[in-house]
Amino acid sequence: MIVDRIKKREPSAKNKRSNIDIPVGKWIKCDGCKEIIYKETLRENLNICPNCGHYFRMHINRRIEQIIDKGTYQKFDLNIETSNPLEMEDYSKKLKALREKTGLQEAVGCGIGNINGEEIVICVMDSGFLMGSMGVVVGEKITYSIEQAIQRKLPLVIFSVSGGARMQEGIISLMQMAKTTAALTKLHDAGLLFISVLTDPTYGGVTASFASLGDIILSEPKAMIGFAGQRVIEQTIGESLPDGFQTAEFLLEHGFIDKIVERKDLKDTLYKLIQYHK
Repeated sequence: MIVDRIKKREPSAKNKRSNIDIPVGKWIKCDGCKEIIYKETLRENLNICPNCGHYFRMHINRRIEQIIDKGTYQKFDLNIETSNPLEMEDYSKKLKALREKTGLQEAVGCGIGNINGEEIVICVMDSGFLMGSMGVVVGEKITYSIEQAIQRKLPLVIFSVSGGARMQEGIISLMQMAKTTAALTKLHDAGLLFISVLTDPTYGGVTASFASLGDIILSEPKAMIGFAGQRVIEQTIGESLPDGFQTAEFLLEHGFIDKIVERKDLKDTLYKLIQYHK
């Protein structure tokens, strides 16, 4: 076979002496324009492609760094272990591998911090951990955060990114929808502000519960938001749907969200909304 005849090219003496060094893992390909971007350049641009404006998803730590005043974030240290109610063979192994890869214990980080001096309770979901799916621990952490907001009389901000309820935990994951919703009812009764920020993508049981219940619902540009995918909906109702009907822009036009905010303006927008509510 021709493949067997292909030999690895040996580096020349000239190449061996070359000082050119391209570090591994320092570059990333944009899903929008397909250009190769230096990761540090992307980071400095708030994880937005400098060529086409495509929004990359953000790690929890990076999001908190962008939104919360430096040195003010205090994480809620909840010692809750993720269970395996369906006794799926690979679930525990997958969780362990994801924790090592992402540096996260679960798909949401919660705590208290300041936005331009205004203290808030904040929850940030991460798509890198099982696509931000909501299982028992995620539901419990968000519920605990809501309860802390009530107890401390603070505004609540939740950044959502999720594929929905976590199928590996079955019906117990679906119960988190009711639990978080009930907790938000208490927050509302206490007269406290809840700002929901939808990022790409926000789907399933998360959209159908706390993500849609904000007093004010914001979104990043071009975020995909919905319950099920377009093809599933079309097959269910037997009708064609308009192009882009699950984009943030379409949902803003139809009243589902209140404002689309560019990433660079999110912190100041949240601050102003908190000030208005006070």
